[in-house]
Amino acid sequence: MESWGFTSLTLIVCISFLVFFSLWRKDPKGRKLPPGPPPLPFIGNMLQLDQKDLSTSLCKLSEKYGSVYTVYFGSQPVVILHGYKALKEALIDQGDIFGGRGKLPIFDDIYKGHGIIFSHGEKWKQIRRFSLTTLRNFGMGKRSIEERVQEEAQFLLKELRKTNGHPFDPTYILGCAPCNVICSILFHQRFSYDNENFLSMMRILSENLILLNSPLAQLYNNVPWLLRYVPGPHKKFFSNIKTLKKFILDSTKKHEEILDPNNLKNYIDCFLYKMQQDQINPDSVFDLENLATSGMDLFDAGTETTSTTLRYGLLLMVKYPEVQDKVQEEIDRVIGQHRIPSIKDKLEMPYTEAVLHEIQRYSDLVPLSLAHEVTHDTQLQQYFIPKGTTVFPILSSALFDPKEFPNPHQFDPKHFLNEDGSFKKSDYFVAFSIGKRACLGEGLAKMELFLFLVTILQHFTLKSTIDPKEINIKPCSTGIITVPPKYELYLLPRYE
Repeated sequence: MESWGFTSLTLIVCISFLVFFSLWRKDPKGRKLPPGPPPLPFIGNMLQLDQKDLSTSLCKLSEKYGSVYTVYFGSQPVVILHGYKALKEALIDQGDIFGGRGKLPIFDDIYKGHGIIFSHGEKWKQIRRFSLTTLRNFGMGKRSIEERVQEEAQFLLKELRKTNGHPFDPTYILGCAPCNVICSILFHQRFSYDNENFLSMMRILSENLILLNSPLAQLYNNVPWLLRYVPGPHKKFFSNIKTLKKFILDSTKKHEEILDPNNLKNYIDCFLYKMQQDQINPDSVFDLENLATSGMDLFDAGTETTSTTLRYGLLLMVKYPEVQDKVQEEIDRVIGQHRIPSIKDKLEMPYTEAVLHEIQRYSDLVPLSLAHEVTHDTQLQQYFIPKGTTVFPILSSALFDPKEFPNPHQFDPKHFLNEDGSFKKSDYFVAFSIGKRACLGEGLAKMELFLFLVTILQHFTLKSTIDPKEINIKPCSTGIITVPPKYELYLLPRYE
């Protein structure tokens, strides 16, 4: 009897596995998804993927399954796009169809489809259009924003001089500068680098970067039905987001009390005014929830992406002092010692532009991009992709393509230089993603990276605390975002 019971249980498990396997490999109409590694019930392909370096795991699977294939995050099928050709065919050639925001439980549970980054459909179109227009009106790509960045670069210099040639970790200071630029856009206010509220927000942003890449937070996206009820670092991540949201809502309340429709000074003012205009529209997407979440999107993405890239950039400058020397030679020739750098200087600085692109390519900041979703049934290459399918474009696969970038795992500015020394563009440079969901703040980020890095190298020579040959430039964490290793450096004034 006991033997029969064991046999029955085994049979039930096997049948359940076959049923799950059959259901997971097909869409509801019976058409097969792209090929991929066989999943296990409930946990999918979790055991075949390195949660600490997901992009590398997914790139390796492409060697067997091709440029378009399927993996399972828990019970959720996810189509992976590997290589520039697949990225272009999906995100550009079928941009509208692949322009949805895919499901990623850790973000879905926090943002609930609100804001700029994680909204969908008509809500996303309206908020993104409004945000782009508002940022342009406040000078994104124009002189007024450039002046704010130039001003912040001078505050950054002031803080850097306080190091007095002593070794220091640049993480915090490099975070403050882009964060203050975002604060000026959101609140029409900048903060001193020792302001307590500002310090608290910076700590939260830095902590969230680490928490988001923790194995337990990564696991959340595979088995959210379990992790929602289990304590761990992901709970702290949720708590931090709530604190950021409160910070923005508190500021919004102050702006609401003094709002002058004839004198809109910042993003929050513009959003509040739009809410007033739309208050009789029952379907309006302009409400406090979307204001708070959009503010968090700008605050978080606009700070961490730029500051992390800058941090990686300084590390690479001390690792390769010969590159730093060439950038400084170009700065001295085009700008000189005392003039404040301007974005128009880029046109005469091809080597510096190549170095900035190579920093972004090599740092591979967001290797998986963010999840996309297919908005209609479609065909990609020879495969059917049903409506609602989550898609991950592997940006790393284009940024490290050996045919486009010889020796892709070597930091080399020549990747973006022609033989005559002029700057060479590349379609494979997808650091900000491509298509409808490309980074909204790309123009601002490029401006900040140029002006901050050039300002620093105009005034300081960066020196490592150890032999440059011994410097480790491999990321300490690679998940949703790439985090460079911790390091210290010296700043030596170039002139008095």
